[in-house]
Amino acid sequence: MAEEMRPVIISENDYFSAVEIAWCPGCGNFGILKAVKKALVDLRLAPEKVLFVSGIGQAGKFPHYLKCNLLNELHGRSLPAAAAAKIVNPELTVIAEGGDGDGYGEGGNHFLHAMLRNVDFTYLVHDNQVYGLTKGQASPTSERGFISKTTPGGAHEPLNPLALAIAANASFVARGYAGDIPHLSRIIAEAIQHKGFALVDILQPCVTFNHTNTYQFFQQRVYRLEDEVGYDPADRLKAFTKALEWGDRIPTGILYRVERPLFEDNLWQADRVPLVKRSLDPHITASLMDEFI
Repeated sequence: MAEEMRPVIISENDYFSAVEIAWCPGCGNFGILKAVKKALVDLRLAPEKVLFVSGIGQAGKFPHYLKCNLLNELHGRSLPAAAAAKIVNPELTVIAEGGDGDGYGEGGNHFLHAMLRNVDFTYLVHDNQVYGLTKGQASPTSERGFISKTTPGGAHEPLNPLALAIAANASFVARGYAGDIPHLSRIIAEAIQHKGFALVDILQPCVTFNHTNTYQFFQQRVYRLEDEVGYDPADRLKAFTKALEWGDRIPTGILYRVERPLFEDNLWQADRVPLVKRSLDPHITASLMDEFI
């Protein structure tokens, strides 16, 4: 078989990073890291074809522990950068990731508009319902009554990111659990393959600062949506109902999926040729500069 025809074999070793991991022992981020590596290997994605864009926080350190392209952004600002990267280089597999505070707090406005625009990239949110890097403050998803340094009287109404995403008609909305690595890995792989903005909110126990939403808490409650007979992720109303389900039972899996036009389809570079591969016409550059003279 000719060299160019041989199948590309990717293993987890291709994504190995020698950077020392700074997470607490038992942190749910370890499960997410393993699930992401498995998804990338299963999809046979070469590290040089993958770009992670992260925010600030313990989750924001995540791409440091992978061997691939990485852009660290400001707090809550990963989504605009991820969208721009995918638009100018559609050959990249772009994955934005960060924590619930980073994405739903500081980055809440960007989150909303990313869903509406539907640029083709994946967004992984490590949802531990607390700010971990800054030592345990309540986050936008902390449960009502959660006691923290910033909420000594208990947190107020939590944000429901899945309900918000379905209301915004995000084209792929899913929830995973860091304690179920095989299931989470399959969800992430489907999110990456989806054409459009794909949200995966990942329940991630914080063993240091959140003693409410523990592994035991989730193990007793989470269930897989695919085990529900007749559940159809194309049914928006049923998906919204599932997004509101939280308590004795917590659904994981793909809640909602719909095909929508991509934001990129309406841009001038809709021929999908990366900007880096385009030839530069100095006459066009000169004419643009003349407009500012």
